[in-house]
Amino acid sequence: MKHPDFKPVPRQEPDPHYLAKLEKVVKDYWKDPAICNYGGKKYTYEEVAANIEKIHILLEAAGVKKGDKVTLCARNTAEWAIAFLGINTYEAVVVPLLADFLPDSINHLVDHSDSVALLSDKDIWPTLDIKAMPKVRMVMNVTDLSLFWAGDKKTEKAFAGLEESFAAKFPEGFSPGDVHYPTDNAKDLAVINYTSGTTSAPKGVMLRYECFSATIDYGHRYLPNFHTDSIVSMLPMGHIYGLTYEFLYPLCGGVCVWFLGKTPSPSLLLKAMKEVKPYIVITVPLVMEKVYKSGVAPALKKLGVLTKIPGLGGIVYKAAGQKLMEAFGGNIRYFIMGGAALNPSVEKAFKKMQLPYTVGYGMTEAAPLLAFRCWWEYAPGSCGQAVDCAEVRIDSEDPQRIAGEILAKGTNICSGYYKYPEADSAVFTADGYLHTGDLGTLDSCGNIFIRGRSKTMFLSANGQNIYPEELEAVINARPYVAESVVVDRGGRMVALVFLDQKAIEDAKLDPEAVAEIPEDIRRASNRKLPSYSQIAKVELVTVPFEKTPKMSIKRFLYS
Repeated sequence: MKHPDFKPVPRQEPDPHYLAKLEKVVKDYWKDPAICNYGGKKYTYEEVAANIEKIHILLEAAGVKKGDKVTLCARNTAEWAIAFLGINTYEAVVVPLLADFLPDSINHLVDHSDSVALLSDKDIWPTLDIKAMPKVRMVMNVTDLSLFWAGDKKTEKAFAGLEESFAAKFPEGFSPGDVHYPTDNAKDLAVINYTSGTTSAPKGVMLRYECFSATIDYGHRYLPNFHTDSIVSMLPMGHIYGLTYEFLYPLCGGVCVWFLGKTPSPSLLLKAMKEVKPYIVITVPLVMEKVYKSGVAPALKKLGVLTKIPGLGGIVYKAAGQKLMEAFGGNIRYFIMGGAALNPSVEKAFKKMQLPYTVGYGMTEAAPLLAFRCWWEYAPGSCGQAVDCAEVRIDSEDPQRIAGEILAKGTNICSGYYKYPEADSAVFTADGYLHTGDLGTLDSCGNIFIRGRSKTMFLSANGQNIYPEELEAVINARPYVAESVVVDRGGRMVALVFLDQKAIEDAKLDPEAVAEIPEDIRRASNRKLPSYSQIAKVELVTVPFEKTPKMSIKRFLYS
């Protein structure tokens, strides 16, 4: 499959500043919709810009200065997005925290980050303890820019007189000529993002303005968008993946961003897709695998023999792909997945369906992108090739055949971890490369293949490396398996499996048949696994595995 026209634009150095792009689209599309809540309020670029200025007024009144830390912890909404832009263009350091963090964790991270202000919402703020955040001077409601709490009367007065202050600042009315965002700050700290990783507790990743400029500009050059485009944002904004590619990258390209605002159930998601008609879907493999297993695979199974007839099988798969595209609004140019490898059996089906899909690779420390390839050049099983704002190498004597740790260096790479120097010294090599903690190989064309996490790799009794992710891909392809985690128990591979209850109900399995599923999974999986990585036991779990915002399972909880 080859795209007929597109050629990526070569990179410029330095990368164009994303706030310069934002300023331009604000001025160019002043009266057009910019950021919207699905089923709720819509904001034009003018309204976004006006609210940014109002946030500047309130931050200044609270004594917040350039370089001060400001925590943003609220549910995913258009108002969250505007609050981020307000802090970011003020040149305070944004500390976005996931709304799903426990209150004690939020209290701790606000204090750990040295935040002097907190922007939250009516659901989260009442659960927090201001006494646990002694440096905070002001707490603002992101929904309407009202005051939750202030440490002094001056700040209270500023909130009460906000509209008057705004009118005084722009006596001739607010216009495009009043919009000016700073761009001489490339090396300055822009965001501290606390990770919620699969193998450790949160750490504050320090990202500069140039980190975002590099990855956003890469997106514009390799995934061009237009003012007529729209996107549905469903990933957590407190995580860099959602923040960068479901918000900043599209908005700085003039795209209208729609915030789903709720957990994306299949029915809600497809309803939103049908109405918004997005040009791109950015998600994680788990979501697309569930879409395939719940909707596409059963339909293909019913057709059975037809899919195996030469010529006719291709037509059947292509028709299934077209139906899936229509279900997502009929305007999709790219399906982008990241955060984990795509299950090989699902990927094979997507290829037959001729879906415009690709799998990228990144991490919070890279803001977030390290590897990507356009769908018509994407090598199945890979995660693309190194982005042109970063250098990637494999720490292996034979990178094509022997997996080694993936190392990265570039403009998009973080400065380290906030107030965590021991982590800094461990995460960077002497020549400045970032230890990703991921293991991979590199083919002759430069395609990167993820083989597993260095922290999750097991060593077999005969010295063979065992990557649990590869075992899980085999297990997850079995009927009735929703998700799995493979753990090492004294040299024995044990698979923890959460079953797909809906699939079991649809199949009308009796209790005896359900009881046999674990052993069926073990035997069938082992037939496809080498002798040194055989599954010794399958244990069922009763609830889904706890996950990070990228929908990666928090492995450290189950090891």
